[in-house]
Amino acid sequence: DFVFDSRNNLPTRGLIVLLLSKAAGPSHTASDLLAQDTVSGIHTSQRNLAEITELIHTAFLVHRGIVDLKEWTVSDGPLKDMEFGNKIAVLSGDFLLANACTGLAQLNNTKVVELISSAIGDVVQGIYNENTSNTEQENSLDVKAWEEHTFLSHGALLAKSCQAAMELAQHDKEAQSMAYTFGKHLSMGHKLNSDLLPFVKSSAGESATFSFSAAPVVFHRQIVGQERWSQQLQQVKTRRNELDYSKLLAAVKSEKGVSTAMDLCCYHGNKALEAIQAFPSSEARSALENIASAITKF
Repeated sequence: DFVFDSRNNLPTRGLIVLLLSKAAGPSHTASDLLAQDTVSGIHTSQRNLAEITELIHTAFLVHRGIVDLKEWTVSDGPLKDMEFGNKIAVLSGDFLLANACTGLAQLNNTKVVELISSAIGDVVQGIYNENTSNTEQENSLDVKAWEEHTFLSHGALLAKSCQAAMELAQHDKEAQSMAYTFGKHLSMGHKLNSDLLPFVKSSAGESATFSFSAAPVVFHRQIVGQERWSQQLQQVKTRRNELDYSKLLAAVKSEKGVSTAMDLCCYHGNKALEAIQAFPSSEARSALENIASAITKF
């Protein structure tokens, strides 16, 4: 109840798993027992999977809230309070993951357990790559590496959960492949959309701070080359040797980094739309099509 309240819109991954399960419906080879345990076109095990997916995602969000205290100073506040907060974040995230793993075992499907377990491993690897990358590595991150890191940390869980939902309803490999493809491209497009927001929003007075590993920056750096990128960084530094993000944002927008990221976002959105066409026309499929279309709008 604390995590899932009516005032946030975080549980989107579980919703997508449920919508995809309903759009696909039961398979032709499904047993009568499986059909009897279906409510509104969604099997009980698929509902449990949607909850497990959301628990795993939330657990990693909580873990991401851990603060690096290496450069903590007295002016930042009581150190003991932050250390306690970090411990609570670790324990809370671990508690959610433990519940997710317990629910996963209760599904009694070894392939689904293997899929979701590998997704957890992918997310861990993706977050590890993010946390161990220093500024120098960020400045050398190319488009291929960005796509690999983004899939691990943002795409693998949804893609494999969508595939697992098809496995639970005993759909064939082709349907599972289409579900995986839909989840992969939808999550990649969503990440690109969120990376693009600081570069396309027009609201005045908002902070222009953004990550150097954001897609438009990565694409811009690859287009202009490392030498020119280093020159641009020097030009936007203030007297205190800090970066003026407003000027840096303008520099990135002046080249094709933003438009390239937008094109890639549209590509992933269209690929997700193509994949979902493999399932019968329904309200659930229309909802998924609307979600896939929304990520291409800025």
